[in-house]
Amino acid sequence: MTAVPSANSPLADWLAYQERTHPNAIELGLDRTRAVALRLGLLPAQTVTLTVAGTNGKGSSVTLAAGIYQAAGYKVGRFTSPHLLRYNERVAIDGVEVSDEVLCRAFAAIEVARAEIPLTYFEFGTLAALWLFHEAALDVQVLEVGLGGRLDAVNIVDADCALVTNIGLDHTDWLGPDRDSIGFEKAGIMRGGKPAIYADDLPPRRLLDHAAAIGAPLALAGRDFSFSLNADHSWNWRGSVAYSGLPAPALSGEVQYRNAAGVLAAVTALQALLPVNEAAIRAALPAMSLAGRYQRVGNTILDVAHNVESAEVLADNLRGESGAGRTWLVLGMLADKPVEAVCAVLAPLVRGAVFGGLPPPRGLDGAALQQRAATAGLNGHAVSDIAEAYRVAQSLAGPDDRILVCGSFLTVAAVASPLF
Repeated sequence: MTAVPSANSPLADWLAYQERTHPNAIELGLDRTRAVALRLGLLPAQTVTLTVAGTNGKGSSVTLAAGIYQAAGYKVGRFTSPHLLRYNERVAIDGVEVSDEVLCRAFAAIEVARAEIPLTYFEFGTLAALWLFHEAALDVQVLEVGLGGRLDAVNIVDADCALVTNIGLDHTDWLGPDRDSIGFEKAGIMRGGKPAIYADDLPPRRLLDHAAAIGAPLALAGRDFSFSLNADHSWNWRGSVAYSGLPAPALSGEVQYRNAAGVLAAVTALQALLPVNEAAIRAALPAMSLAGRYQRVGNTILDVAHNVESAEVLADNLRGESGAGRTWLVLGMLADKPVEAVCAVLAPLVRGAVFGGLPPPRGLDGAALQQRAATAGLNGHAVSDIAEAYRVAQSLAGPDDRILVCGSFLTVAAVASPLF
C-alpha cells in the first residue's frame, strides 16, 4: 500500500507518489482528468483561456503570451511542461513560480477529490495548475499542451483561443506516423465558434478539415497574418491590425519571430475579451526569458532540441554565429526520439561529440547512442552520464571553442544545474 503524502509533506514526496499512482507514465484520455476537475469545481473554467499546442515553440509562445497579458495589467496564470530544473517552473502566477507549499496544498486537494480515479504524473500537475489558477481568480490562463492535443489532459478546458505553433514528426508512437495524423491530434484543442491560429507554413490537411468541420474560425500564417524583418532586427506584423518596428524577441533565432507572430495573432483574436495595447506587446518581446533555448552560459550553449525540426533551428543558430572556434557536442537522447535524423543535422557543424547516458527506461546509454549516431555520420566518445560527457568536452575545448549541450530536457538539466 503506497503511503499518501499530506499537504505538509515535501514536494519530492508528492512527485514520487504521483509516479506510482498510475501504472503508465503516459495514458492519453480526458475522462479521468475531467471527472476529477468536475469534483473540484474547475469546469467550466471561469477565466479566459489560451491553449497552445505544436511540435516546437510551445514554451516560448506560452511565455510570450503570458508576458504580454501581464504587461497589459492582467492577472495571468502560465502552465508549461516539462520543467528544466525545478517542478515549480511549470506553474506561475504573474510571472512568479508557485512555491512548494502551494503546490503540495493543491496536490492534497486533488488527492481527496480523485478518490478511486487513477491519475498520471502529468494529469496531477495539470489539475494542480488549474486548481491554483481557479483559486487565484485570474483574468487569463495560458496553457501548454503536454502531448498532442485532442487527448491531452489540458484539453479538458475549452479554449477561448487555440494556437498551434507548427506540426512536425515527434511522438509518432502516440500521435500517428505523418503530419496529417499529428495535425488532427493537435487540432483537437480547437473549439467551434472560437478563434484558432496556425502559426507555420503548410498546415496539414486534416488540421484544416477539422477546423472547418467544427466551425472554428482559423487564421493562417501567410494568409490572415504575416511578419517581416528589418535590417536592425526589429520586425513588422500585419493582421487585422498592423505593428511596425517591434523589438526583436529576446530568444535567439529567426523562428522566434514566427512564434511571436502566432502569439500576436492569438492576442489580436482575443481583443474583445482581453484588450491589449501596443505598449504591452513592445514591453513583453524583449523581456521574455526561457531557460535552455539556445542559452549561453560562458562557453556553453544549452538547447533542449530533441527532434528534427528543433535540431534544424539549432543548426541555423549555430551557422548564424561568427567566430573561429570549434564546436564540441555533448549529446544525450531518449530512445524514442529520431536520434539518427537529429545527428545527421548536427554532424556537419561539430568538431566532435561526447555521448552521455540518460536514465532508463527511456534514456539511451552512452554506448547505444554512440552506435546510433555513427550511422548518421556523427562520431565521438561514449561515457556513462551527461556530467562526465560535459567534463570531457571541457577538456577538449580550446579557449575560443564552444560546447553545445542538447538532445533532451534531461541532458540540458544535468549541465545547467551546476552552471546556474
